[in-house]
Amino acid sequence: MGITQKDFGVTKDGAKVTLYTLENKNGMIVSCIDYGANVVSVITADAKGEMADVVLGFDDVAEYEVNAPFFGAFIGRHGNRIGGASFSLNGTTYELEKNDGNNNLHGGTPGYHKVMYDAAVEEGESYTAVTFTRTSADMEQGYPGTLDMTITYKLTDDNELFMVYDAKSDKDTIVNFTNHSYFNLDGEGSGSIIDHTVQLDASNFTPTSKDLIPTGEILPVAGTPLDFTSAKRVGDEIDADYEPLKFGQGYDHNFVLDKGAGVYGKIGTVTGTSGRYMDIYTDLPGVQFYSGNCISNASNGKNGHAYTVRDGMCFETQYFPNSCNIESFPSCVLKAGENFHSVTMYKFGAN
Repeated sequence: MGITQKDFGVTKDGAKVTLYTLENKNGMIVSCIDYGANVVSVITADAKGEMADVVLGFDDVAEYEVNAPFFGAFIGRHGNRIGGASFSLNGTTYELEKNDGNNNLHGGTPGYHKVMYDAAVEEGESYTAVTFTRTSADMEQGYPGTLDMTITYKLTDDNELFMVYDAKSDKDTIVNFTNHSYFNLDGEGSGSIIDHTVQLDASNFTPTSKDLIPTGEILPVAGTPLDFTSAKRVGDEIDADYEPLKFGQGYDHNFVLDKGAGVYGKIGTVTGTSGRYMDIYTDLPGVQFYSGNCISNASNGKNGHAYTVRDGMCFETQYFPNSCNIESFPSCVLKAGENFHSVTMYKFGAN
């Protein structure tokens, strides 16, 4: 158990990158880097005690400087999509980068997963943690307010990986942080996730137009291929003749969590064919279940592995996409001087 640090290469701008590795008493290991606060690996046991790395990623920082799929990425200032790449706040309209057709996706440039962070480590009786800190300047990516922020990754002896987000701005702004790790509980490089099962405590979802911008409606999942209220194999209905699935090329949808916004609790479970499972907890109102539909033949994955479509899947806890433009959705506005605080946790085990 403990924390180790080692070199992870140098960025094209000459910044030295450090890999921080957290290990608990069970031998579970989580590694992340101060470039982008990216999660690089999560190594955990199956029921037989066999260890495997269950997140997709790369072996060196040069690949994280490209990272088109957002493997392991810390996403901000606003995760997911903003329609028309603009929003209005206090009577002012803010124009953002159009990096997803006519829309904004995952904040813009510079991506929060492609900048350097200050790091501090902490070791307690039953946990280890690393905290990454950075200040995002006023109007960086087009968002108002100088934003002081931290993301803490904490690994406990109960095999819990906490992701704790904190921020404060000197102006009213919007904040919708998330993490974009791709999970394959049979091990990265083991192939498709379509035989995994997923259960989500989400009776509703937010339908979208063809460009994946929510319409503002909230519709029930009952009777649709999006119903994961009971555990279901990912591949059972992923290619069904259903318009939202066609729009997303599979699952790429925001699920409205049954628990109240701001209430921390368990929201679902993912299980691999290996018996490894991952329980998901959050205090946020939604989760984007993305089945890795657009992973494009990445031959440069960890350990020489080549990743392709649906070799990993994401569970991005979040405020709803485009909530800054839809008044009926839970608000992601952060008022000047107020503290933003959110916790997401992934707990690992095996049957």
